[in-house]
Amino acid sequence: MSIDHVNLADPDAFVGGVPHEVFTRLRAEAPIYWHPESDGPGFWVLSRYHDVTAVSLDPKTFSSWKGGTIIRDWKGQDLEQNRLMMLNMDAPRHTKYRRLVTLGFTPRMVTRLTPHVRAMANRIIDNVAARGACDFVTEIAAELPLQAIAEMIGVPLEDRHLVFDWSNRMIGFDDPDYSGSAEAGKLAAVEMYLYANQLALARKEHPRDDLVSVISGGMLALMQHPEERRRLLANPALLPTAIEEMLRWVTPVMYFRRTATHDTEIRGQKIHEGEKVTLWYISANRDEEIFPHPDRFDVGRNPNDHLAFGIGHHFCLGANLARLEIQIMFEELLRRLPDIELAGPVARLRSNFINGIKSMPVRFTPERRAGRDDAHPHL
Repeated sequence: MSIDHVNLADPDAFVGGVPHEVFTRLRAEAPIYWHPESDGPGFWVLSRYHDVTAVSLDPKTFSSWKGGTIIRDWKGQDLEQNRLMMLNMDAPRHTKYRRLVTLGFTPRMVTRLTPHVRAMANRIIDNVAARGACDFVTEIAAELPLQAIAEMIGVPLEDRHLVFDWSNRMIGFDDPDYSGSAEAGKLAAVEMYLYANQLALARKEHPRDDLVSVISGGMLALMQHPEERRRLLANPALLPTAIEEMLRWVTPVMYFRRTATHDTEIRGQKIHEGEKVTLWYISANRDEEIFPHPDRFDVGRNPNDHLAFGIGHHFCLGANLARLEIQIMFEELLRRLPDIELAGPVARLRSNFINGIKSMPVRFTPERRAGRDDAHPHL
């Protein structure tokens, strides 16, 4: 597929899946690529691992605050509202706010949650195990992060789907099934912020939809690579490396934007002050210079220094908790529903930002309740 025939600013280019063949050509032919824009000035596309890393580690030159973190240009009040989100802040303000929330995500705090997260995961599986079929996204993948984050920040369990709806509308502003417009996404953000204020939880930006993407996309990868699933079932000790491979393979946040604060260069290419620079993690995580056979899903891949959680001062705060939740959910799924398989077409999110799955029907051998209870004395 020609580079010039794919518009990376168009969400429709991603509905059928990530256009990996385009990124492969970009890495080989134009690692610093000027992308025209129908309704804007255009933007630079960075597709190689080392360039994405270098820009991420230089926030003084490449700002999150100046223009936000998505390709779209925000103006006036919209830009000011976006700058209130920690994701769109630069140091020192970002450092101050990040320090406030870091304590809740330390390895020690996360480890303390392990028994509770496992109990939640098993209750979620309990709700579908006897039926033999379900929608994996809404009934399994979305439930664990929703329940966990709801409990952590004080949202009543019965309200967790309100949060799910708001967050889907915020990140799915390009998908008509969720909102279909930037205005609807902004309204969802307002509704969520008002609700958060009622709970005195304004410190939380929004739940981690990227975790839903990894659990769903990770399971899809296992179902599409049966030999790797058999390998994992035969050797459960591979699960930690398998999870890192799922993160690399899915890369839930496909890109972030930065804005140049002054004239500079990348690989000898002049970048002018004010120009948009997009960092495509989805491409960096398949860079042939870093990952041997990058288009192979390998549950034993090691080393695996992927950028699924970003790098630098915007590295994902919830990475430790996300890894814990993914590991526990897959431990329980592989043990309790080992023959899970696709039962229909997968519906992908219409987005060039989040590599998401909206629905994924699956089927499996129904679980016999008595056998499950005997197998789980810790519950």
